[in-house]
Amino acid sequence: MIRNKSKTQNMVITALFTALIAAGAYIRIPVSVCPFTLQFLFTTLAGLILGKNRGAAAVSLYVIIGLAGVPVFTGGGGIGYILQPTFGYLMGFIAGAYITGALSKTRKNSYIGILASCFAGLIVVYAFGMLYYYMISAFYLRSSISVGALFLYCFVLAVPGDIGLCIISAALAKRLMPIIHVKGNV
Repeated sequence: MIRNKSKTQNMVITALFTALIAAGAYIRIPVSVCPFTLQFLFTTLAGLILGKNRGAAAVSLYVIIGLAGVPVFTGGGGIGYILQPTFGYLMGFIAGAYITGALSKTRKNSYIGILASCFAGLIVVYAFGMLYYYMISAFYLRSSISVGALFLYCFVLAVPGDIGLCIISAALAKRLMPIIHVKGNV
């Protein structure tokens, strides 16, 4: 019976993070080409608190729900969202949650270690997002964007806010991890 309770708790907290990520999509600040939302905060926290596998699972569930047609993404939902230039950031959120969760597990719960894990996840998210943005713009939309413009609009203008979210994520995770006691991976 204890094992079933643990599985139920894991499913509930994973679903909670999926819902937080969806809510974070609607808390946005319009910044040029790439919108700034609180999704990154919640995807990073998912990796930190749930661990690499469950964190990535929570983000994957969010993406699947959105692709199924539920309007949980910043710009709506549906399978056609794959052709949006910003879809790469959603894929990056999955990989970023995994990397953040994997690295934070090795950092002995120090704030600096957790923060470094957040920054590693940030790099992964931006790598996926910017590469996908460039590819979709150039090959599908046929409206090529220069690498300089891509770097400016999708990195330089957006990353300061996400660096702030890394700092907040690390502080929240440092406080929440001992309270929640979610250990291990699915």
